[in-house]
Amino acid sequence: MSEAPLPQTLLALHEASPNPAALFDAGDVLRWANKAFCEAYKVQPDGVLTWSDMMRNNHARSQGAVIEADDIEAWLAATASRRGKLPHRAFEADLSDGRWIWMSETMQADGWMLCLAIDITPLRQDSRSLRQAHAKAVRAAQTDALTGLANRRQGLQLLQQALTQPEAWPLCVAMLDLDHFKQVNDQLGHAAGDEVLRDFARQMLASTRREDGCARLGGEEFLLILPAAALGQAGVIVERLLARVRLARPLADVPEFGYRCSAGLVEAQWGESAETLLQRADAALYRAKAAGRDRVERDEA
Repeated sequence: MSEAPLPQTLLALHEASPNPAALFDAGDVLRWANKAFCEAYKVQPDGVLTWSDMMRNNHARSQGAVIEADDIEAWLAATASRRGKLPHRAFEADLSDGRWIWMSETMQADGWMLCLAIDITPLRQDSRSLRQAHAKAVRAAQTDALTGLANRRQGLQLLQQALTQPEAWPLCVAMLDLDHFKQVNDQLGHAAGDEVLRDFARQMLASTRREDGCARLGGEEFLLILPAAALGQAGVIVERLLARVRLARPLADVPEFGYRCSAGLVEAQWGESAETLLQRADAALYRAKAAGRDRVERDEA
């Protein structure tokens, strides 16, 4: 009697398992999920559904994942600052059917992600509320409250982490700054300025890859960390972001309003410090501003 091929056996075991399992591609599209995952998150892999859309649907219909957030887009932005940034991540999560799961995410270098969950509802929950409060406090300390992106401290930590991971190389970094942003606040008010900043965060997330790090450094200045991307590929990503920004019309009360962004893009050199790398990116950004704004300036060192 011949044995079944190992991949076929492994797939059959996952299909039969009561533990949710799923596979997402580099674009964060759900490519495969076992029956347990489909039932838990109310999905069917169709080659189109992304993780973000799955979460939006769960939130809108109060099913699948329990998402305690009034603003789902801000929640997605905050979660994206952690999702896919490490080779392995694990965390507790709640499902709308009352189950409590331990979810693990394992990333390959090519961006594919395996998600595996284990039902831990029967375990003692005496200290669960304390752990949840701690996890929320950690997330709040890492997140920019306005945009949902990583804050300055977390962004710099992500950069330092990338600099020490060989699999993140070639590594590029972009400093970005909204053009003439003071005029937005002065002419339209700070509420409008806040909405523009939130819109830019959405454009960043829509233009970048899951493994890319997006952070707000402060004011209208942002940081983009592009692992496993040489200057050419990184330039395509940043140009795509600027193109999306040109088309954005974030103010419902001022539908004709648009805004622009400038960027300084650099490729890291092995052994270079985060401080030196950011100084080069900032200098490239300054050149972009001096050259007329709404453009990317590159520095290959």
